[in-house]
Amino acid sequence: MSNFANSRPPTDWVSSSLRTCAPIVLCLVMACLSQAGETSLCIERCAVFDPESGKMLPERTIVVRGEQIVAVAALGEGVDVPADAVHVDGRGKFALPGLIDAHVHLVHVLDFAHVTGDEVLPLYLAAGVTSLRSTGDEIVAATLVARFAAAHPASSPRVFTCSPLLDGEPPIHRDVGRAVTDPAQVAGVLDDLQRWHVTTLKIYAGTGRDVGRTIIDEGHRRGLFVTAHLGKYSAQQAVADGIDGLEHIWSVFNYVIPPQVAAQPGHRGTLDLDNPLCDALVAELVRSKTYVDPTLAVFRNMILLPDVPEVRDSPDNDLAPRRLREFWPTYLQRSGCPQGGTLEQRRREFAKYQELTRKLFRAGVLLLAGTDAPEPQVPPGFSLHQELEMLVESGLPPAAALRSATLHNATALREQERLGSITPGKLADIVLLAANPLDDIRHTRRIELVIRGGIVCRPADLLKLVPKD
Repeated sequence: MSNFANSRPPTDWVSSSLRTCAPIVLCLVMACLSQAGETSLCIERCAVFDPESGKMLPERTIVVRGEQIVAVAALGEGVDVPADAVHVDGRGKFALPGLIDAHVHLVHVLDFAHVTGDEVLPLYLAAGVTSLRSTGDEIVAATLVARFAAAHPASSPRVFTCSPLLDGEPPIHRDVGRAVTDPAQVAGVLDDLQRWHVTTLKIYAGTGRDVGRTIIDEGHRRGLFVTAHLGKYSAQQAVADGIDGLEHIWSVFNYVIPPQVAAQPGHRGTLDLDNPLCDALVAELVRSKTYVDPTLAVFRNMILLPDVPEVRDSPDNDLAPRRLREFWPTYLQRSGCPQGGTLEQRRREFAKYQELTRKLFRAGVLLLAGTDAPEPQVPPGFSLHQELEMLVESGLPPAAALRSATLHNATALREQERLGSITPGKLADIVLLAANPLDDIRHTRRIELVIRGGIVCRPADLLKLVPKD
C-alpha cells in the first residue's frame, strides 16, 4: 500500500498515458484491464455528487478495491492507494452513484415480444443504471434473469426481484399475476415467495383492503418492502394500513378523483389539486414516510402521448431490440392506448400528473425514480434519463431528481448500506459524466464510464451486446 499524497504507485504510467489519450482509448484500456482481472481503481480529482446534501463535492479522489469503495478523499487529504491500482484522470468529470430504476419488468411485455430479460440487461448498464427493481414478474423467469445478471456483472446491472402482482381473481395480467382472494391465503403465498428470495411484495389493482392489509402486515413481519399499484384499495386506506410505497402517480391521483370519474373523457384537465381531500392524503404520505414512484415515463410515452412524434420517434427507442420495437404498436392496440380524448386533452392530463408530482415533492413526500420499462416507447435503461428530465420539468431541482434515482431508490430496496452514494464501504457502482447534471439534468446522458462493482464498462461496448433483431 502506498500513500497517494506522497508517492505514485507503479501503475502511474497508465495514468500518465490515459491523460493524453482520447476518451474512447481510455475506455478501451480500462475495459481490457478489467477483463484481465484488475480490481483496483483510482479516479483522481473528479467532482462527486452527494445525494444527502444535494451538492457536487469538488476535487475528490475515489479509491476502489475489488468491488468496494475504500476511500473518497478531498484534494490534499492523504489516501492509501493499492499499488496495482489503475488511475483515471477525473479532472473535469462528475461522478454519480450508480443509477437505480425502481420500476421495471424483466419478463412482462418482453415475453410477448419474444425477448428474454438477459438481452436487455446491457442496455440498462450502458445507460448508467447499475441496479434494477423488477416490480411484478413471473417469479421463475425473473429469478433466472437475476441469476444471469449476478453471473455477468460486466454486462448486467444488479437485479432485485419482486413478487408477482398479488391481485384479485382473475388477475388483470394473468402472465405475471397471482390471485390472492382471502386473507387466510397470504401467509402461505409469502412462504412460497420467500423461497424465491424476493425483496419486495406488490399489491395490484384488483386487491381489496382485507387482503391488502394482511399482505402489508405479513410482509412487514418478514422484513419485506410492500408496494402497490392501487385500484380497489384506495391510497388513503393503504397508507393508513402501513404500505411502504405507491407505484405510479395514478395510485395517488385516482384517490383524489375516483376511478369511475377519472374514466370519463370530460375529467381531463379539470382536477383541482388544491382541495382538502388531496391535501389530507399528501400530509399522510409525508407523516408515514410512504414512498411514491410517479413513473411519468410510462404515462407520457405509452398511456397518454405515444402518438406524439417526439415520443414515438425518440432516438432512445432505436437502442431497443427490433423485436421489442415492432411489438410495441401491437401492445398499444391491445391495451387501447392512446387513451380517448384529443391531443390537447391528453397533454393537459399529463400536465396534471406533473403538477401532482410537484405538489408531493414540495410537501416533502419521498419520491422514487422508476420507468415501467419496457412498456411501449419506454426503452430499457435510457427511459430513466427521460424520467429524470420529467421530474425536473415537474419542479424538482436536479439534485432532488438524482437523489430519487440513487439514495431514495437504494433505501426502498433496503440496500442503503451498500448502494445509493459514493461512500467508503459501499459497492463501487459509479457513473462518470463529462458534464455537470446539476447544471442541466440532461447531462446524465453524457456518460464516459460506468463502473459496476469495481468493473469498468464502456457504454459503446455494452450497446454492442444488445441484439439488433
